Amino acid sequence: MKILNYLIITFICINSSVKADSKQNIINELKKGGKLIFIRHAYAPGSGDPDNFDINDCTTQRNLSESGRNQAKKIGNFFERNKILIGKVYSSEWCRCRETASIAFKKYETKNFLNSFFSAKFVENKKKQIINFQKFISSWDKDRNLVFVTHYVVISEILNYAPSSGEIVISDKSLKVIDTLEIEY
Repeated sequence: MKILNYLIITFICINSSVKADSKQNIINELKKGGKLIFIRHAYAPGSGDPDNFDINDCTTQRNLSESGRNQAKKIGNFFERNKILIGKVYSSEWCRCRETASIAFKKYETKNFLNSFFSAKFVENKKKQIINFQKFISSWDKDRNLVFVTHYVVISEILNYAPSSGEIVISDKSLKVIDTLEIEY
């Protein structure tokens, strides 16, 4: 029994220091600049959007909960507290992404290539959006970090990575994932 307790305590200590080292590695990479930072919008309960979805009417969309708004604040605090410089912040036109960007970073610009193509209503846009995203980053000044607040399907398609709500996914210009950081809600 003592051996089992010792092993459990050792595992917890090692796991905690690995997480701390990983977080510091992320911070160091971001401080170098030149990273693409993908953030899945903060927590918005449910999945997809209602049938009556209207991009111009937030009341018809799935939106951030209070937990999601708190998560968005934590995302912004992470960048501010660690003095990570951001060139620009871009958001999907969906309300939950815009709200995440607004709470976390205040200033942002929308780009339709970051919009969701989860529902059948928008799936036909997928190929064009990915092409437009690739064109956009081909002219990017890689000395500055760029933030993209977007959706699960977009991040999954571009980076081949499945993010959680509010998760930060860092890549280089070749879209190779460098590291990730989950922000609790």
